[in-house]
Amino acid sequence: MWAVFRACRLAARTFLLATLVAAGGAAADVRIKDIATFEGVRENQLVGYGLVVGLNGTGDSLRNSPFTEKSIEGMLERLGVGNLSEDSINTNNTAAVMVTSMLPPFARRGSTIDVVVSSLGDATSLRGGTLIVTPLSGADGEVYAVAQGPIAVAGYAAQGANASIVEGVPTVARIENGATVENEIGFELASLDSLRITLRDPDFTTAMRVADAVNDAIGGNAARALDPSTVEVRASAGKGDIMGTMAHIERLLVTPDSRAKVVIDARSGTIVMGANVRISEVAVSQGGLTVMVKENIEVSQPEPISIGETVVVPQTEVRVEESLGRFTILEGDVSLRRLVDGLNAIGITASQTISILQAIKAAGALHADLEII
Repeated sequence: MWAVFRACRLAARTFLLATLVAAGGAAADVRIKDIATFEGVRENQLVGYGLVVGLNGTGDSLRNSPFTEKSIEGMLERLGVGNLSEDSINTNNTAAVMVTSMLPPFARRGSTIDVVVSSLGDATSLRGGTLIVTPLSGADGEVYAVAQGPIAVAGYAAQGANASIVEGVPTVARIENGATVENEIGFELASLDSLRITLRDPDFTTAMRVADAVNDAIGGNAARALDPSTVEVRASAGKGDIMGTMAHIERLLVTPDSRAKVVIDARSGTIVMGANVRISEVAVSQGGLTVMVKENIEVSQPEPISIGETVVVPQTEVRVEESLGRFTILEGDVSLRRLVDGLNAIGITASQTISILQAIKAAGALHADLEII
């Protein structure tokens, strides 16, 4: 049997190289709402502690989860069931859970939001359970929503005497529209003296372009860039109509700028390059080493009319072949498209491309940030 090991060719033969290049090499215009947000218009995290009941023997064991037992006692006492002795509770159909949710901006009292339910104890599955009334609090300690209802689990778990199977995560579940907003976060747009646009990816050039686009659309010097991530717009520039001004601004088109970057996913062999990546003149060589191992099985028989045993004797043959590398010259100020063509001309794999890019960066010829994830 031949076992072929190719040092420098360990990656899959399929080479995926994704390039972020627009037609003609120019970046595309995008809406401001796709690259920025308005300061103050944001979601808020909510969290709560509750109980899931109705499980089919897959809940917490009270011996290993004493907080579940205390929670059951407290819940029953609030419902009028008191005077419980220490040994009177012995159930495995209840699980202590953490309930999390995101409160969207401008959520009004009575609207519903989704919640995520995660087991806190040693429950094996939350399938078939029902979440009991659980207050959800914000970072300030105030209760903003209340969650309750039957939960939906994507994963499952099954166990027998000698085997078990688990698919997905059966201890995490969701409740669609499972929480009702009971308290609103006060935020009045009409009271704002100015609007602040926050860029998701801070950049000096992009911030100036956003400010110029707003000034061209509204007129005057209504907008000014405060820093690489913030553009301030005077509220008076929109004639007092804050909502109309925000709606008009978020539809404006700008051309975002960014640093040249090469992102490499070493696990999947995916390489993504920005359009601004440049490489100075450099020579690239690619070579390979092939090690071939051949196993031959021979059988040694004893002589006729003799005392002996048949023995299997393995014979191993090892051969090494080294291929000569070829140099490819990448001329100075190479664009992304020519870089890709040059690398493909060598006929290299994804892992070799990653090594070449790292070596070019180390040589100082790659003028871009190299990020490996």
